[in-house]
Amino acid sequence: MKFHLVSGACGFVGRNTVKQLLKRTSDNILMIDDLSVGTHPLTWMKDFSSKAFKDIEILGEEERLFYWQMDFRKFLQKLQDDPNWLEKEYGLKVNYGDAFHFAAIVGGRAKIEGDPMAVALDLSIDAEFFNWISKARPERILYPSSSAAYPINMQTESDAVALKESDINIDGYTLGMPDLTYGWTKMTGEFLAKIAAKHYGISIACIRPFSGYGEDQDLSYPVPAIAHRAAKKENPFEVWGTGKQGRDFVHIDDVMDCMFNAMDKIHDGTAINIGSGKLTSFLDLIKVFTKFAGYSPEIKPLTDKPVGVHSRYCDMSFVKELLGWEPKISLEEGMKRVYDVAVENLKREK
Repeated sequence: MKFHLVSGACGFVGRNTVKQLLKRTSDNILMIDDLSVGTHPLTWMKDFSSKAFKDIEILGEEERLFYWQMDFRKFLQKLQDDPNWLEKEYGLKVNYGDAFHFAAIVGGRAKIEGDPMAVALDLSIDAEFFNWISKARPERILYPSSSAAYPINMQTESDAVALKESDINIDGYTLGMPDLTYGWTKMTGEFLAKIAAKHYGISIACIRPFSGYGEDQDLSYPVPAIAHRAAKKENPFEVWGTGKQGRDFVHIDDVMDCMFNAMDKIHDGTAINIGSGKLTSFLDLIKVFTKFAGYSPEIKPLTDKPVGVHSRYCDMSFVKELLGWEPKISLEEGMKRVYDVAVENLKREK
């Protein structure tokens, strides 16, 4: 039986990937996460049983999920030291299927701007990962890049354009300035993905998700935080910056659908956008949620807060042409799902 590997398995995108793998396959899943950002699997798979075996947890009645709470780099180092470590230590004779690499130092705009050197540690995480896949050779690889890799001069108030995949030309002679250390690490990861495909014959796809959101995000993310405050009928309603800055919001279900589609059809390290192709300002987002809540608050700008680039949204024409894929969940539908969860959470808080 195959084993799929998911690093950063307990973060927002990682746990949604694990859930998709459970639905889409009957294979086993290796989950690694140090919980520096994510939450324990039993908090989002509440009906699953769990049993301890040495330093891991095995989850579910079918015992398909194997969870290590550790730094992914330490996990990879053990495999580098002894490729048969999993069999010797746990009796797992692993035939690698797909590997999804979500382990990273992540955070919101305050983290990216406030502690850029910590975010640069992603370079070491990615280096260990790409070194491992060149030797272990899983069947397919998913590398999540980011919209932060795009040149910031194309995302200003006066010069905002729908970002195309071709705006990053790793194979050419000119690169734009990405968004701080986070953008640089993701661009470097894309470069390593191309090397893995070209020089090692690894089947690998890269995705550049824009502002992904969903019902199971915690309040450190802007969309659920705004939904929660709207459900509480906050007034005045605080917004970082002027609120005129915009993003391309895409529901996690659409991200998952496009991601698995890409892995089926992309094998050479090509990177694709995943977004709605529409720009929505934070002021407009607040209007959506306060409309659901049935009130019109005063807006209070917080101009001392970090806001990042002014406008970041994508052109989805390449994905439509290459994969025949388009997002299915509208902004109104997706945000209503998030709002309904915020209302239920608020009831439980009282």
